[in-house]
Amino acid sequence: MGSDLLPNSTSEVVDETDQVIKHKSNKDELDAGALFVLKSRGSWLHCGYHLTTSIVAPALLSLPFAFTMLSWVAGVFCLIIGASVTFYAYNLLSLVLEHHAELGQRQLRFRDMARDILGPRWDLYYVGPLQLSLCYAAVVACILIAGQSLKFIYLLLSPNDTMKLYQFIVIAGVLMLALAQIPSFHSLRHINLVSLVLCLAYSACAVAGSIYVGKSHKAPVTDYSVNEDGANRMFGVYNAISIIATTYGNGIIPEIQATIAPPVKGKMFKGLCLCYTIVIATFFSVTISGYWAFGNQAAGTVLSNFIVDGKPLVPKWLLLITNVFTLLQGSAVGLVYLQLTNEVLERKLADAKCKQFSFRNVIPRLISRSLSVALATTIAAMFPFFGDINAVIGAFGCIPLDFVLPMIFYNVTFKPSKDTFTFWVNIFIAVVFTILGVLGAIAAVRQIVIDAKIYSLFANV
Repeated sequence: MGSDLLPNSTSEVVDETDQVIKHKSNKDELDAGALFVLKSRGSWLHCGYHLTTSIVAPALLSLPFAFTMLSWVAGVFCLIIGASVTFYAYNLLSLVLEHHAELGQRQLRFRDMARDILGPRWDLYYVGPLQLSLCYAAVVACILIAGQSLKFIYLLLSPNDTMKLYQFIVIAGVLMLALAQIPSFHSLRHINLVSLVLCLAYSACAVAGSIYVGKSHKAPVTDYSVNEDGANRMFGVYNAISIIATTYGNGIIPEIQATIAPPVKGKMFKGLCLCYTIVIATFFSVTISGYWAFGNQAAGTVLSNFIVDGKPLVPKWLLLITNVFTLLQGSAVGLVYLQLTNEVLERKLADAKCKQFSFRNVIPRLISRSLSVALATTIAAMFPFFGDINAVIGAFGCIPLDFVLPMIFYNVTFKPSKDTFTFWVNIFIAVVFTILGVLGAIAAVRQIVIDAKIYSLFANV
């Protein structure tokens, strides 16, 4: 299959100097969003940092909960399939992007790919709105997670206080508002290196906590059977698949590859190898240890299982540092996904003919980014049950962008023969995940309807 992935048209040797010249000759034609936010200055290592932050996020702490609806065999199978298919899909996207870059038409955005490969309507009416909604929802979710972590830390230190969740969400939003002024995606490279270390740190803490509880006399009675049956079990399986798919989701592969300095050939693959080393180390260790320790009692986030009736089952310091790591890394993840909104705002409001830090461009940037984060913070505070809404957005967004469109882009761009294995693998993956996306969306909407009776604005959950 590997030989099928490299068509004859990409096997020609292209002089690196020519590529740089082509890139520079197109620079004057770039809009302000591409020129200022998606600066092409990074190395493959920086790309790896961006990729890791965009995929390895606090959402991985919910993977043991997904196993409660799948059990061991199906759960491990879905985890492996999720890793394999996304790694394969992201490599396909990278090959398509490299192919167009070699032709002198470097695509910097997912929307550019949709427009050039499938036509302008796909950009305007499908991929553009879908990607923007997905990334902005991720920003809202990250602010919410940061607020929840802040509240948890505060209650550990001051258990009798009466501060509400929305107050902590506002504090987290203020932190995000300050960080949102960082000018470009490339500027986040050092923050995302720290983020990589942090995700390893809180994953190690979650694993250590699960093993500690599982081995202690306080360990709950573990039952690995699925509680639900009938229709509830069926929809639970669809929900679990959506959770796993969303956790592996990215949705901004082209924008991350756009940060790489030309020539881009081969650099994305190295970045993906770095990223998926971290993915496998964190996803599998947290999921297996969490489900082993708590079985079908695993909560929506495994950290919730470390406290029973207000009393911690693990040392208090472990809970404290785990939530500090989660808070900080969640903020970094939010910054990565905020770049898409920043790029759109910059493209509309900034002037590419003026300098990036000129008065003409700084003031609109400051105002627009501040309003963007303020709106996301308000949504997070109003809807602290955003996880249910995010599941819908994930089913509609992550699965099409990460599991379906890469296969379509590759087949349309390179037109592999119908006699090749690659062609049919791509078709099979696209069809299967389209069906799973629809079923996952139905299951997520159904869960919102079920939970609607407990919803309230600005709830202190």
